[in-house]
This record gives sequence, C-alpha cells and structure tokens, in this order.
Amino acid sequence: YYSLKEKGLIKKDILTLIDFSLSSNTKRLWVINLITGDVLFHSLVAHGKNTGQEFASNFSNSAESFKSSLGFYSTGEIYNGKHGMSLRLDGLEKGVNDNARARGVVMHAANYVSNSFIQNNKRLGRSLGCPAVPVELSKDIINTIKDKSCFFIYHPSRASKFGTKSIS
Repeated sequence: YYSLKEKGLIKKDILTLIDFSLSSNTKRLWVINLITGDVLFHSLVAHGKNTGQEFASNFSNSAESFKSSLGFYSTGEIYNGKHGMSLRLDGLEKGVNDNARARGVVMHAANYVSNSFIQNNKRLGRSLGCPAVPVELSKDIINTIKDKSCFFIYHPSRASKFGTKSIS
C-alpha cells in the first residue's frame, strides 16, 4: 500500500481486501479506512466460474479464461454497464493481473451474490472473473473505493510480488 501510494498509483487511504482462501459462502471482502482503522464494508464477493466452485483455486490473467486474477489493483472510474453501476480495475502486477482492464474485470453488482443464492445452490454464484458484490451494497462500495484506492485480492497459492519491480 505505502509503496503504491508513494508511486502515485493510489491516492485514497482506503484498502479493499478480498481473501480468496475463504469459502465463497462467507463474507471475504473488507473495505477498510486506513486512517481510522474502521471496517466500512464486510461482504460476500464472487470469484470467476473457472476459478473454482465454493473455493477459489485457479487464477489467470488471460482473456476469456473466466478466472479471477490475484494481486494489487488500483480502482478506476465508474461506468454504467450490463450489471448497472460498475467500477473499472487496473491490475498493477505484470503477468499476474495487468490484463484486468482489457479483460473487462470490474467490480459490479450481481443477484447471484446473496445469502439466498447460497441457500438454494449450496454455494455463492460465480462471475466471468469479476469481483461481483451484492446488489444492495454495490453502489455504496463502488462510490467509496472508486478513483485510485488500493484493491488487493489474496490467495495463499501465490505470494504477492509487492515491493518488487513487477508492480508497474
């Protein structure tokens, strides 16, 4: 976070953290105010349909893989897409997530990200690689984290290259 802020790649004191080591049936997204330490949001979040079923295990930076990508991102601008209000994400790790914008990996609302979907299907719904969030929280989360905040997707299968030359 501090390295990215120093380089001007992020501007806000907000961190979005997704822990893909956790079950998709649990809240595994946190939005944290780094000045106050307050957790602003704690939410369900989807992973890509080819990333895994209940648990995320396969990741990719390739177009049309329908997999999530790990690592550090900078949040971009809001636009109105097929899922309504959506937020562009810029991957900051070469070869890991730097194709996110070109792939159309964005944060958006999805009705398959809900407790009722979990109850009916025994797991959360899955996206085409996007970190999709519940419809009722999406606008608030997107408005809070838009415009150059730090966004990090974690999974223990890959140590981040944070602090190395891989962050552009």
